[in-house]
Amino acid sequence: MMISSTVKINLFLVALCVYLSACNNYKKIAYFRDLQDIDKLQSISETAYTELKIKADDILSITIQTIDPLNATSVNQITTMPSVGVSLGTVVAPNAQISGFLVDKDGFIELPMLGKLKLIGLSTIEARELIRNKASEFYKQPSVQVRFANFKVTILGEVAKPAPYILPNEKISVLDALGLAGDLTIFGKRENIMLVRENNGKKDIYRFNLNSSETFKSPAFYLQQNDIIYVEGNKAKAATLNAARTQTFALIGSIMSVLVILFSRI
Repeated sequence: MMISSTVKINLFLVALCVYLSACNNYKKIAYFRDLQDIDKLQSISETAYTELKIKADDILSITIQTIDPLNATSVNQITTMPSVGVSLGTVVAPNAQISGFLVDKDGFIELPMLGKLKLIGLSTIEARELIRNKASEFYKQPSVQVRFANFKVTILGEVAKPAPYILPNEKISVLDALGLAGDLTIFGKRENIMLVRENNGKKDIYRFNLNSSETFKSPAFYLQQNDIIYVEGNKAKAATLNAARTQTFALIGSIMSVLVILFSRI
């Protein structure tokens, strides 16, 4: 059977449209598309990391070590606070526990023997030095470790594992967090990632375009406690949902038609 030239032209146009559409979708999926030259070493400046400050309601993991480990046993009997249902990098049962010392509304923690210490507004390094100086009054050459036990971020939307996460250390970027959540799904809108950050009683909104290396220069590139990351679904996601809904309605319609025919013959 001979195919006319008109049909050949139409087939070519259809194939061309499919190819261009695939290329366009690839450009939206690939990260940092502006970094083209793979044979050349490229350096990208990023936003400076600022140490996190201790806030009210933070839970701190504090460990004091001395020459005689038994001397600091009472201080290291850490209290346990109810958690938000997460553990380091993974989601656990809602009744899970986070161990640590709670910073109260006035910014104080209370350590056995050492008493109340005001830590609000300090970095963990500054808090460590303050606690070490206080512990030196009771112990010889104490070594102190302080870190956030409830450094939580919430990742929502089109990622493989949306959930709240407790992060393993303080210096975590938005890319680290998305990797922790299993990366974006194929339906994730990479050019418009939203981050919501609480700042003195208000919500600050930041946007990331993962197609661009400008992401590294964002002031919100490094995360803070209680940040929320939202990945919006793209048009393909909406089309998929509409198709599934249409198929469901068609199936229901077919079942109803069969039932009507059956009942009409009874």
